[in-house]
Amino acid sequence: MLTKPMYEILPVSYMAIGVTSMLMLDQDYAIASALVMFILGAKTYTMRSQNRRTDPLRKRKSGTLPSSIYDATPFIYLLLATLMFKLFPSGIGPAIGIVLMTYSLYILVRRSSNRRHCLPSRQEFTNF
Repeated sequence: MLTKPMYEILPVSYMAIGVTSMLMLDQDYAIASALVMFILGAKTYTMRSQNRRTDPLRKRKSGTLPSSIYDATPFIYLLLATLMFKLFPSGIGPAIGIVLMTYSLYILVRRSSNRRHCLPSRQEFTNF
């Protein structure tokens, strides 16, 4: 069994390993494995985030994007930033990568304000 701090950092670790591997390795199979690692980390983070939402359903705004794409938006931006660093290491590439990465982190910080880990209330257990 993992301790709580170790458990909480696993999705971020998966994504960090994926990004680092994409930037450092040149073999096609290594980049594909890094991409899979990044996607699995992002999916795990998204599932935990959705489970920890504390804002009421009636206060949520419906947008034009499907919820799966909306949930993945910061990770798509982070992946695009990584690709900008990898494919265009000089010139305008790093500047665009920094902007995408900063915006991705901004979205994640904004979303974290409505996501807290809470224990289920006793009332939820009695409804069975």
